[in-house]
Amino acid sequence: MKRLLISALAISVFTAAGSASASSDLFKSLKDAATKAVEQTTNSESSSSSQLGISEITEGLKEALKVGTERVVGQIGADGGYENDPDIHIPLPEAMQKAQSYLRQFGLSGMADEVESKLNEGAEAAAPKAKELIWKAITEMTLEDAQKIYDGPDDAATQYFRKVSTDDLMETVRPVIDQSLEDVGAIAAYDNLIGEYKKYPFVPNIQADLTEHATELALEGLFHYLAKEEAEIRNNPVARTTDILKSVFGGA
Repeated sequence: MKRLLISALAISVFTAAGSASASSDLFKSLKDAATKAVEQTTNSESSSSSQLGISEITEGLKEALKVGTERVVGQIGADGGYENDPDIHIPLPEAMQKAQSYLRQFGLSGMADEVESKLNEGAEAAAPKAKELIWKAITEMTLEDAQKIYDGPDDAATQYFRKVSTDDLMETVRPVIDQSLEDVGAIAAYDNLIGEYKKYPFVPNIQADLTEHATELALEGLFHYLAKEEAEIRNNPVARTTDILKSVFGGA
């Protein structure tokens, strides 16, 4: 900035001097040199400012997404995080839902309810593992990714995570869900239900892949609230709880 002021001052001095002696090549040369210096300084500072802005945007986005992921996982991973939330509650697999009337008819609806409850409990137990993968995707975000997300819609980051991490999330969370379902008794409850159900003739098949079902819907619940949290940070000053969030999103 100091160089810019000096160069600008030089232009005005040389211009004035040149007016007094228009035939002087020296004054013209000095004026041209000063003008070039101003242009170079301005371009340099503009480039530096632009680069710093992108860096700040990237840092702010990563901070926002880490904060948002932490909040979301804390919410959905708590007791009842899936079970008691109608927006992300995991229902029974479709085959079992279609057979609900049979289950009630044979007095098995209570066992089915237990399976459903434990599906949600298993998803809650697996939530922290998903956070680790989301954070990994955040750290690998490039400057170009960050700029696109920053300029995108309110759920741009969530869309980005769906694109780059869904496969990894499925592969990582699936065995965690499987173990969680085993630990909370969902598999045992399901096996008991199927065993009782098969005692009756001519009933439709209700067997399903509980792990795949729970994994897909657990991730849907995660993305559902990541999108909400992202929009909140972008649009609500109260949600910007750190200085970098206030700096980057305050002027967004």
